[in-house]
Amino acid sequence: MAKILCVLSAIVFVVKTDDVSEFNATITAVNITLNSTVNRTIAFKTPPFSLFSTTTTTKANKTVLGKKNMRKKNVDVKRIDQDEDGKHETKNGTADVNKAPDCPPLGLKSLRVDDSQFQASSYLRMGLGPHRARLNIQSGIEDGDMYDGAWCAKYEDQHQWLQVDALRPTLFTGVILQGRNSIWSWDWVETYKVQLSNDSETWKTCMNGTEEAVFVGSRNEPETPYLALFPQPAVARWIRINPQTWYWNGTICLRAEVLGCPLPDPDNVWQHLSEKLPGSKDNLDFRHHNYKEMRKLMKAVNEDCPRITRIYTIGKSYTGLKLYAMEISDNPGKHELGEPEFRYVAGMHGNEVVGRELVLNLMQYICREFRRGNPRIVRLVTSTRIHLLPSMNPDGYETAFERGSELAGWALGRYSYEWVDMNHNFPDLNNIMWDAKENDTETVKTANHYIPIPEYYTKEDAFVTPETRAVISWMQDIPFVLSANLHGGELVVTYPFDCTRDWAPQENTPTADDSFFRWLATVYASTNLVMANPDRRICHSEDFQQHNNIINGGAWHTVPGSMNDFSYMHTNCFEVTVELSCDKFPHASELPTEWENNKESLLVYMEQVHRGIKGVVRDKMTKKGIADAIVKVEDLDHDIRSAADGDYWRLLNPGEYKVTVWAEGYFPSMRRCSVGTEARPTICDFILIKTPRQRMNGILAKGGRLPQDLQLKLRAMRLRKLRVSTKAINQRRERSRKARGTRSARAPRPLTPLA
Repeated sequence: MAKILCVLSAIVFVVKTDDVSEFNATITAVNITLNSTVNRTIAFKTPPFSLFSTTTTTKANKTVLGKKNMRKKNVDVKRIDQDEDGKHETKNGTADVNKAPDCPPLGLKSLRVDDSQFQASSYLRMGLGPHRARLNIQSGIEDGDMYDGAWCAKYEDQHQWLQVDALRPTLFTGVILQGRNSIWSWDWVETYKVQLSNDSETWKTCMNGTEEAVFVGSRNEPETPYLALFPQPAVARWIRINPQTWYWNGTICLRAEVLGCPLPDPDNVWQHLSEKLPGSKDNLDFRHHNYKEMRKLMKAVNEDCPRITRIYTIGKSYTGLKLYAMEISDNPGKHELGEPEFRYVAGMHGNEVVGRELVLNLMQYICREFRRGNPRIVRLVTSTRIHLLPSMNPDGYETAFERGSELAGWALGRYSYEWVDMNHNFPDLNNIMWDAKENDTETVKTANHYIPIPEYYTKEDAFVTPETRAVISWMQDIPFVLSANLHGGELVVTYPFDCTRDWAPQENTPTADDSFFRWLATVYASTNLVMANPDRRICHSEDFQQHNNIINGGAWHTVPGSMNDFSYMHTNCFEVTVELSCDKFPHASELPTEWENNKESLLVYMEQVHRGIKGVVRDKMTKKGIADAIVKVEDLDHDIRSAADGDYWRLLNPGEYKVTVWAEGYFPSMRRCSVGTEARPTICDFILIKTPRQRMNGILAKGGRLPQDLQLKLRAMRLRKLRVSTKAINQRRERSRKARGTRSARAPRPLTPLA
């Protein structure tokens, strides 16, 4: 038995030694002694325990944490300072840091670090306890509740500290700090020290030569994250942040992230056997893709699966970056009669990057599984035309990507280049409909669908981003049936209406299809591994688990001009918003886990496009499809229209429905359609008979009016105007870009010495 244990121990330590080899630049030896009773000792030979701070300011400081070249060789170290962008300068002294590894965040921001791993010397109240000291955590609207936006010490002195237990030996390499998130308070830490311990009792302060190192924290405002990298990392289990000075008119408050590489635990030989390894079994490209890398990935998928994929563009961003979309279908490039159209839109807010990477992963996954003959994926591809738009706001993403996952903060890159929130940039059709309904009469009824774009929105001087214009045009070209708008920063699925009536800040504002929207939201939320976990921690300040992780958009907060509402009221498409992750811009090491959390949800949500009824509306004489026929379901005050070929799709929950179809110049037709519980649509075709000419003449002779689809004509006219103004704006912007490029090329270049 002793021999068996010895062999098993040796096997375990082979695995452990492989892990340690990643850090052999700093940990010069791992000595392992084994005997038959599995006694073992591991001695880590590390650099001196004292730690210093940061590196000289370089362009690499702007990149995503985890990339190479984040350090400079032989950095001068005497005093640590930072510039206004959160990057760092060091002066007077030297420290060789070229061998230090690039370690990921410990997981304060991503919630991988549990609340129980935090401690503090004191805290002002429970809502400002140490568990709230997470980078980018957001407070509620009111201060003083259980969910404030930082850890704040009870006392204002230099003996206060925030402590994090890494639970295992960790190679600590740096700290990121920002101040308190609050509408009403203004607090941050300006300088701090760092201490480390292996037993939580004996602490060693990071040294700067013969003096204790002092790191610079926040400057002038609390939201920008500031990074301090240690030029000589050291191994410990516990780390403390010890504030030294703070904003003169505030108190000691901070949010933080810690950078560190986990190491094998010398006191736990079975660690590798008991640990649940994070990540994914799918071999996908799990990393952050900037614009150039995104194009490469999409091209690679298209080359791997040319028979089922097509790359196209729907427009350009303000700076001229193309809005690429990928179509996945068994007949790409063509709408097939009776086949529903589905879309995922990600990156409306450029810094909410999880959706972007999930959509790119989804492309790869569908391509690979289709080639493998996965029956579920083959069925999805052959029965659905799928459109994937990974980046609606590429300008914003590039801004956030340049700073990196931990340094972009909460809002950098959210808005368009013109500083517009695109989820408030679509036409507000809700209030147009509600105002018109207040003036309804028996002879004039307000339309409940296909509501035209308002006139002001079509003008060249309308404050509408080119990205929003491009998406609206895309919606007109393709008869989408179902969509999801992928966001980040919370864990919840919201459904229309997003805008409340009478401008109430919060009010449940259901649509006529509220029950089906609730079904759609539940399908995604209940299959998402994190949302479905009853023991999960709330992200920031709102507990959506009490609503089963779904909520009406207006009941959360009013959003006039949202894409969800516009899609529902201007087109046939039902759309929800999915808030995918507490962390808007997680470190690349978190992406495999995010994929596993959302993979099933992404697939099962797409399959909902096949619920309800579908069919073709045809002319009885010619047998041709009738475009723009109105499909009305009794007791549901929201109609849809047939597509150009006469086919239609009406999403419905199981039940019996009385359906009436009408088109201009035809008698209406009615039939009953039954929807089952199976995830496949009920076929309900309609044959319409043209109104006889003599009947029309008789109506006119009596002074009557023929029923006309004036709303459809107005909608088409406004869309033409929008496209004309968009074309003029794009041409003017392109000429301006070319002119700037010409001036730049003609400008004299500064002389530079030869290398």
